Amino acid sequence: MNQVTAKYEDGLKASLTNPEEAAAYLNAALEENDQEVFLLALRDIAEARGFSQVAQETFLNRENLYRMLSSSGNPQLSSLNALLKGMGLRLAVEVEAT
Repeated sequence: MNQVTAKYEDGLKASLTNPEEAAAYLNAALEENDQEVFLLALRDIAEARGFSQVAQETFLNRENLYRMLSSSGNPQLSSLNALLKGMGLRLAVEVEAT
């Protein structure tokens, strides 16, 4: 990994500890309409906050978190809600702009 990439990733991880930045990051990932992209974004946020810390805050097993947020993960709504709540976020439904 080159120095520019490392600095970018460090800056991204630092910003993802902020719930407002994390929400914007997840919303951007949702716009891709790809579950794998969304799970990767959630994983980035969990890594920024520390997987052990997230597991403790969400009462989810750390190994299950890794599995849930893998490229082949398929989290249940209850697990997704617990994860988001532990990160200071929540799911919401909006009317689609026409």
